Amino acid sequence: MDMRARPQSDICDQAILVTGGTGSFGRAFVRNVLNNCPKIKRLVVFSRDELKQYEMAQEFPESEYPALRFFIGDVRDQTRLRRALEGIDTVVHAAALKQVPAAEYNPFEFIQTNIMGAQNLIESCLDTQVKRVVALSTDKAAAPINLYGATKLCSDKLFIAANNFRGARDLRFSVVRYGNVMGSRGSVIPYFMNLAKTGRLPITDPNMTRFNISLDEGVEMVCWALQHALGSEIFVPKIPSYRICDVAEAIGPSCQIEVVGIRPGEKVHEEMITSGDSINTVDLGPYYAILPAGGSAISVSRYLELRQASQVQPGFAYNSGSNPDFLSVEEIRNLIRAHVSPEFEPV
Repeated sequence: MDMRARPQSDICDQAILVTGGTGSFGRAFVRNVLNNCPKIKRLVVFSRDELKQYEMAQEFPESEYPALRFFIGDVRDQTRLRRALEGIDTVVHAAALKQVPAAEYNPFEFIQTNIMGAQNLIESCLDTQVKRVVALSTDKAAAPINLYGATKLCSDKLFIAANNFRGARDLRFSVVRYGNVMGSRGSVIPYFMNLAKTGRLPITDPNMTRFNISLDEGVEMVCWALQHALGSEIFVPKIPSYRICDVAEAIGPSCQIEVVGIRPGEKVHEEMITSGDSINTVDLGPYYAILPAGGSAISVSRYLELRQASQVQPGFAYNSGSNPDFLSVEEIRNLIRAHVSPEFEPV
């Protein structure tokens, strides 16, 4: 099975809409598609932030990228979504509220965007001619202990279940779930890089670990899913972990470390596949795929046959703390230079 993730002709010949298209992922995805699909039929950025759309339009001027369009709207507004989806073949759903502390303080706002917005998109896709949908998830959706993770778990369930009532439509819904994106807005690495200038770095828990993926790798995985998903999968990449103390050492080896305690809703280690999911999880090589437990559009045995994949062992779990692949301090530094700041030097 070809796991190379550059957009191929089947993507480049389509009209694609990206919800949350002005976010970190959205901008990277748009850049990837425009660079690799010069004759893309249409690429629509759907988001609610007019300033970010304006700034993005300066980066991708219409004179050079005539297929790129900007559509102001909110996934909470189903009528607006339906209008934006006219003539669209493929949807990448990246719109979400995602700050964990903000979710605890404003729970219903997250429910309206992350859950109701997901259902609005599903209904709108069913009402139009959309053929492929890939939604972005998070490691926090596996065994969630905070509201943000719970809303994303609900969103995942909605997209997977949508395959059961697509009828005779040529329409597939799938989900991509991965860990912390290196250098994304609000993530720990740019936070530490900024704070290192003060000579002090706050550590929540010395034992804390997280999965790590670059923005480019996340985009490539979504491109792969758009080409290869059969529908009903939650795809999970095999990626390395890092220790939060190693991130601090990589960025500010001369800084004073202060242990401040775990914030509400945080875990010491993140999971992407729980042991309860193992019975429905298959190994695709560089990725895992979690299939629905029951009543799905495709059975595990049939999926194994179609994908020539293998099933994981019973009780298997994918946890950032027990992950066999950990980044060293020097590897973290090299990744920061490659994906965050080429001029980075430890403080």
